[in-house]
Amino acid sequence: MNEIIIKTEFIKLQQLLKLVGIISQGSDIKLYIKENKVMVNNVPATERGKKIYHGDIVMVKDIGKFKVIEKQ
Repeated sequence: MNEIIIKTEFIKLQQLLKLVGIISQGSDIKLYIKENKVMVNNVPATERGKKIYHGDIVMVKDIGKFKVIEKQ
């Protein structure tokens, strides 16, 4: 599982997917979520602007898991 360190209270799903290099533009997220299985804490994600908080785990089918942690 990869750890994603953020300095803020949350990161939006589209920002996280851009940060890890899964998508290149925010506008690609709607189609990506529709065509691929993206889960947040074992719940299917349908909103590109879903807020991901410290401790949340994002799983992207065929790519891997990402845990969001707070920068100390």
